[in-house]
Amino acid sequence: MNRVIGTILAGALLLAAAPAMAQAPVELQVSTEAPGAQRSVQAAIDALPDTGGTIRIAPGTWREKLTIAKPGVTLIGTGQRPEDTVLVFGDSSQSAGGTGKSASITASGDDLRIGNLTIQNDWWLNPANPPSQAVALLLTGDRAVLSRVRLLGHQDTLYANKGQGGRMSRQYFFDSYIEGHVDFIFGNANAYWENCRIHGLAGSTVMITAQSRNAPDEDSAYVFDRATITADPAAGQIWLGRPWRDHSRVIFLDTRMDADVHPDGWREWTPGTTNKLPTTFYAEHGSTGRGASPATRAPTSHQLNAEEAARWRLDAFFGGDTQWIQDGLAALR
Repeated sequence: MNRVIGTILAGALLLAAAPAMAQAPVELQVSTEAPGAQRSVQAAIDALPDTGGTIRIAPGTWREKLTIAKPGVTLIGTGQRPEDTVLVFGDSSQSAGGTGKSASITASGDDLRIGNLTIQNDWWLNPANPPSQAVALLLTGDRAVLSRVRLLGHQDTLYANKGQGGRMSRQYFFDSYIEGHVDFIFGNANAYWENCRIHGLAGSTVMITAQSRNAPDEDSAYVFDRATITADPAAGQIWLGRPWRDHSRVIFLDTRMDADVHPDGWREWTPGTTNKLPTTFYAEHGSTGRGASPATRAPTSHQLNAEEAARWRLDAFFGGDTQWIQDGLAALR
């Protein structure tokens, strides 16, 4: 009888341990040389369980069009700098059949974390290609954290958008670099950039944002906190943004504008045709540098005092729910 009872107890303990064993963190490597490593980034993503895991990517250029639909996926470049690990593809709206379809990485899974690497769409670098929207990263999952990431493109570099069915997406970018030309940070999400550099490429017009909040009661905005704005010497007119939709909302806090931002700051979507600026919320607080010009900004925009700006600081912006950001940054260290 004791032996039977012991057997039953042992079986029960194994069953109790099974969920914990199933939930053990999964970590994979991507390398062309390391034994046992995955040979492509997408193969590693596909090999993760449905609950996600961590993928460490060796330095090099990985030319792949990636899809990340699983939750809990972490991508980390193992080089010393973000420049060392490059995830790149070269589709465009024309070649892929739509702006969203052009993305080098399409990420819809929640709790995505990306660190210490570069994401690029190099369509525009081929002189044989016609001008077209070409997205580097389409991000629609909730609670996304990106740290020390370079996002490279031209028109429509970063598509920071809400998720399937209109579910709002929360996104946080830290110590990262985003470059582009026309509408190169665009979409409709609750997205926060902290200590990031925003760089305009040479061209007749540099349009940093095209946020697309649809209604006055929709909870979405783009906030740039202690950002730095720079531009190529050959960049033409530089604008902080224009409204893709009528209720576009963008705020720059304590941003150093080391580029010749147009004195108006904010531009109509199609000057002389559309009239969206009166229903937007475009605001600044504490802008400095040669591109800062609070006295000349578009009359529909706002210069915030300290109390008004506090509403858009990180903790307030996400309603006090920022543990996912701390967890994400910790996972990327």
